[in-house]
Amino acid sequence: MRYYIIAGEASGDLHASNLIKGLRKYDPQADIRGWGGDLMRSAGADIVRHYKDTAVMGFFTVLKNLGRIKENIRQCCADIQAWKPDVVLLVDYGGFNLKIARYAKEQGFRVFYYISPKIWAWNTGRVEKIRKYVDRMYVIFPFEQEFYSRYGYRVDYAGNPLTDAIHNRPFRDKSTGEFIQANHLSGKPLIALVAGSRTQELKNMLPKMLSVRTDFPEYEFVIAGAPSMSEADYAPYIRGTDVRILYEQTYRLIRHSAAALVTSGTATLETALLKTPQVVCYSGEGGVFYYLMFKWFVKVKYISLVNLIMDREAVTELLMQKLNRKRLVKELSAILNDPVRRGRMLADYDEVERRLGAPGASERFAEMMVNALNENT
Repeated sequence: MRYYIIAGEASGDLHASNLIKGLRKYDPQADIRGWGGDLMRSAGADIVRHYKDTAVMGFFTVLKNLGRIKENIRQCCADIQAWKPDVVLLVDYGGFNLKIARYAKEQGFRVFYYISPKIWAWNTGRVEKIRKYVDRMYVIFPFEQEFYSRYGYRVDYAGNPLTDAIHNRPFRDKSTGEFIQANHLSGKPLIALVAGSRTQELKNMLPKMLSVRTDFPEYEFVIAGAPSMSEADYAPYIRGTDVRILYEQTYRLIRHSAAALVTSGTATLETALLKTPQVVCYSGEGGVFYYLMFKWFVKVKYISLVNLIMDREAVTELLMQKLNRKRLVKELSAILNDPVRRGRMLADYDEVERRLGAPGASERFAEMMVNALNENT
């Protein structure tokens, strides 16, 4: 069968690439084309556009790029129509993909959605669009089943693909000493800075994270380089310092760090599964106005996936005005120096892992999708 897959960011590229491997197992003749990244291409997909060329984040940034976004949607729709897939398979990236879902459904294509957009956090009105334009929704968090059931919409759950990515990561058996030696680090205990994968995230998050360096001179701060960011993107923030950037080693860096400062998003869950204590950080781009919008639209008690899964504050979230040097120093000191606090967080991580289920989710989802397609051929 022909699968047109659309992933708009690094995490989507990762999960789509693992899904592709499963699709090929259950459908050896699978022909795969779409929008994504290097990992999807390595898994055998014909990539039409790279997510680095299309990703736009943030309310004001989106407004400034509406023309480019509309053109990207037009090009994507035209390519789907020309290629005529058996299914359009959307991966997260709700703002873009829900528009593609509408077009694809109205043109008579089957539409599967893998990894629900976070409509349970804001814009719950999108449920009606999903009911109308998405044939099958495959969710990766247990609480999403209950959310969609409130709207009478059936979804499929088979675990979380992050467990596959963590379980199958390279160098998982290497020691901290080997990691430090391989990257010529100082030998001090490490603090990982996971500042996000977009320009706006770096602008809003990284200076705040770096502001606490002098408060922890016995630690080495290292940035997890995002695949979509170049060294030039980081240069304005680290010029004149000895802060290192490590690319393509984010899991290794987090795993071998004493603690991590993590921008809210998928990285918070990855950090939990890698068993590294963390402080979750989030800061918008528009000051007080953005803060008021944030408070108005956000529909959940927590913003980190760890806390959403646990339904309580297992990790500290420093959001908006709370994200300042004083609070960062306090919270980072606690997870570094308080054994009770560290132990409690690590125990919560074990419970998160249990709730997400065993590795193999990507393959289980792929089997469900192929079976669903075969039922309708």
